[in-house]
Amino acid sequence: MSKIQNVSKKQNGVAFLFLSPWIVGFLFLTLGPMLGSLYLSFTDYDLFSSPNWAGMDNYAKLMSDDPRYIASLKVTLSYVVFSVPLKLGFALFIALILNRGLRGLGFYRSVFYLPSLLGGSVAVALMWRQIFSYDGIINQFLWTYFGYDAPSWITNPDYALGTLVLLAAWQFGAPMVIFLAGLKQIPQDMYDAAAIDGARPVQQFFFVTVPLLTPIIFFNFVMQTIGAFQAFTPSYIISDGTGGPADSTLFYTLYLYEQAFTNFEMGYASAIAWVLVAIIGLATTISFLSAKYWVHYGDEG
Repeated sequence: MSKIQNVSKKQNGVAFLFLSPWIVGFLFLTLGPMLGSLYLSFTDYDLFSSPNWAGMDNYAKLMSDDPRYIASLKVTLSYVVFSVPLKLGFALFIALILNRGLRGLGFYRSVFYLPSLLGGSVAVALMWRQIFSYDGIINQFLWTYFGYDAPSWITNPDYALGTLVLLAAWQFGAPMVIFLAGLKQIPQDMYDAAAIDGARPVQQFFFVTVPLLTPIIFFNFVMQTIGAFQAFTPSYIISDGTGGPADSTLFYTLYLYEQAFTNFEMGYASAIAWVLVAIIGLATTISFLSAKYWVHYGDEG
């Protein structure tokens, strides 16, 4: 027994040795800064002097005395509401096409995944700004073929946020790959049985594909919602860091960055960050609570 215990302790020691880089990183690079920012959210701190305890003043200011914060919250919620369903819709549509057994599937999968691989890079945002500028490709196409003198989409408050929603939808590669993997797990027998019962392709999609794919849809929805709340680079690049025009692209994270590194109100920015954590947590909780009504798993009776 003693020998077994010694072997077990040795194995535990080796395990902790390999885990130690992650543990150190988590404690000093994640948990430590998080607790520090939580403390700073209750202080008045400008990066250059010692923080002064302010209690709930920062949170009270958020809710009652900062119209730009409310504007950033509205813009971000609008972005999430429109970009996430559109992105998932495109992803599922392309996944259904690729699942039909096309030649060169690996090539097409890589091509569609490339925009997501680039993610929120500066280069992609710069390209998008050029495409939707007044003299960009979109307006040149509209003028050449339809004679329509379109506005500069990125400098018009009515359309600027829409261009960012389209950018998010264009980067559908990551959820598409996950959808494609889920589609390949659906047995062909299910479709054959539905076809024998007289179900047409559209009916098969809604009564076979969608119910069996709901766990994948749920996973993609949660992950993309969290990512949409954290979006920053497209708004920063396309609006030159201002959130314009008229705060129409003032994302929540961009306003947080502005307060922290432009106005040097680090305590206030920390409060904004923790409210974002609470919002994401609430959205995720609601998603999980609603899942029991529409997500179907294979092991359910």
